[in-house]
Amino acid sequence: MTSITIGVVDDHPLFREGVTRSLSEMSGFNVIGEGASSDDAAVIASDNRPDIMLLDISMPGGGLSAISDVLARSPTTKVLMLTVSEDVDTLLDALQRGAMGYVLKGVGSRGLAEAIQTVLSGTRYISPTMSAKVMENSLHGGTSDKNSLTPREREVMDLVAQGLSNKHIGLRLGLQEKTVKHHMTQILSKLGASNRTEAALQWRERR
Repeated sequence: MTSITIGVVDDHPLFREGVTRSLSEMSGFNVIGEGASSDDAAVIASDNRPDIMLLDISMPGGGLSAISDVLARSPTTKVLMLTVSEDVDTLLDALQRGAMGYVLKGVGSRGLAEAIQTVLSGTRYISPTMSAKVMENSLHGGTSDKNSLTPREREVMDLVAQGLSNKHIGLRLGLQEKTVKHHMTQILSKLGASNRTEAALQWRERR
């Protein structure tokens, strides 16, 4: 049986060592790279191309920003966030950026192994605690409530629904393209949409 190769990136040495040791003691897992920053994650992705990359969120360079770098350097790698953050917006942001899973650090070794195997199969994995929070937010209109958008976000969505690109939306509203991208990240989180096309369809239906 071929081992699942894993990269572990977390800026807390003791925690990182604990995760590495736990995985190494279980059959079928092989940690082939360790790091403490988003730069380290990018290097591991380029040099080792692991099957799974475990990323902390709060580390030098930011775990969320590391997601796109990892996937750009190793498209076949599945990114799994391993974090203490129970913020729903952070979870949605991670998934929007391409992460396949979101696991809270209180998880045991068996639970982590299950999450790794799940995302490796191509299925998203979210810790049960976080799944419940996302559901609660949705039921209370948090992540899918059109009314939760700011006036500026509504302006952006009106133009997205017309098919305009971020660049053209910026020109129309007098905003920098990166500002429009930031608004889109917030909008997708609030609408619970996975991409701008889905968001645009939702927006047209609700108007």
